[in-house]
Amino acid sequence: MAMKDYCIQAGDTALFHNNACFCIGTGRMGLALQQEYMDQLKKVQQEIGFSHIRGHGLFCDDMAIYHPYTDENGITHEHYNFTYLDRVMDAYLGVGLKPFLELGFMPEKMASGDQTIFYWKGNTTPPADHEKWAAMVKALIEHLIARYGKEEVATWPVEVWNEPNLPGFWKDADQQAYLKLYDVSVKAVKEALPAMRVGGPAVCGGSGCMQWISAFLDHCRDEKVPVDFLTRHIYMGQTPSRKGRYLYHDMCMPSFSIGEAEATRRLIDSYPEFKGMEMHITEFNTSYNPFCPTHDTVYNAALIAGLLAGLGDTCASYSYWTFGDVFEEIGVPDRPFHGGFGLLANDSIPKPTYWTFEFFSRLKGNALLKTDDCVLVRDDKGGYKAVLWNLEEEEKVIRLSLPETEGKWAIVSRIVDEESGNPLKLWHDLGEPASLTQDQKALLRECAHPRVESKVCPADNGLTVEFTLRPNAVLYTEITCPVPGFSYGYEYPGCGR
Repeated sequence: MAMKDYCIQAGDTALFHNNACFCIGTGRMGLALQQEYMDQLKKVQQEIGFSHIRGHGLFCDDMAIYHPYTDENGITHEHYNFTYLDRVMDAYLGVGLKPFLELGFMPEKMASGDQTIFYWKGNTTPPADHEKWAAMVKALIEHLIARYGKEEVATWPVEVWNEPNLPGFWKDADQQAYLKLYDVSVKAVKEALPAMRVGGPAVCGGSGCMQWISAFLDHCRDEKVPVDFLTRHIYMGQTPSRKGRYLYHDMCMPSFSIGEAEATRRLIDSYPEFKGMEMHITEFNTSYNPFCPTHDTVYNAALIAGLLAGLGDTCASYSYWTFGDVFEEIGVPDRPFHGGFGLLANDSIPKPTYWTFEFFSRLKGNALLKTDDCVLVRDDKGGYKAVLWNLEEEEKVIRLSLPETEGKWAIVSRIVDEESGNPLKLWHDLGEPASLTQDQKALLRECAHPRVESKVCPADNGLTVEFTLRPNAVLYTEITCPVPGFSYGYEYPGCGR
């Protein structure tokens, strides 16, 4: 059994910037027109509460924005249809989310080619006419201003395209073609609303990621093109292998991915013009594949805990890809657990990683300790809150020694591990049904909640609290000094008669 001892002294502080809830990812925007999608999003917002949402497909044909028409005289007119856009934006704002707008993909009638990606055929070619693209972008922003006001829309970040360093997402991964798209896009946005913030290049890791970032920053500096923030993606999956439709990986550890973010931060800061500029991780997860069973597991939850502890030190935000499993990149999922990206399985069943985010959303206060398996803060009421996780292959005991000298302290913990908060195990034990009955749905939602444990510890020249974590467990605890309020004469029986 592994053992970790952490001794906290009065006056201790730690570096911890908790940006876990700034942004959450979603599949293509048109999915927001589905009831199941909105049911999941409402649950996520009620129990976790993100600030922004970012996804693909703003200009794809299922959103029906670009609608040129030919009149009775044979003259073609540019026309934009914002019916579905309004519904989606209203829905997001209605649950407390601001859009983090991704400009993409290419409307079919504006595209220079027929290359597409995904089951829903997002066009990934440059515009045939960049002026028409710019006019559409400007019209979009002007429409949003008219509907929601300049002050509101100015708080919505704008990202130009998605992963243009991959030939599947941008024809031939043509860097110069992307830089041209960025130039005309940022110009169009700034003409409509100068205060609106725009960034890129939205690259994925590998595939010349750092070279792309350097070239992007060189271009913006040399050509004096506006850039308000830099974006990139981070995934932890290594050495992929397939079994049937499913993808499996070895996973790098959180420290490796945090190191990628730190290296990007150093690169940005090496430019005097951009030193200190915000960096946003607009997608991150373990695997980059929506049929990777790891996503459904407690192991995923523990890996993500390690990332949430450290990414905020270099990144203004890091957007988990995605909030739910209403998602169709490789087709419509045919069973509740299939390795989807979501925090929620379909039918609004929380996966273990859901609770990692819910736990971190509660970490408000002054950080006292941050390690590779624990974050501890002191709240404004004098108590403590902590998230602990175990990426070891054996049980681990984490002991926290706190500088309290009097009183009895209540320790209430919520635990996700292989036996608790893990609906995947129950689904497996039920025979992995592809179609759930109403009773099975209710049972899976019930078992998806963390286990709760409590105890009282006296402080006597220090308060020492121990937590035992199974492999891949994630634990949230609150340590508070109870307020006296027991009823006179009532004796708590404990386990006695």
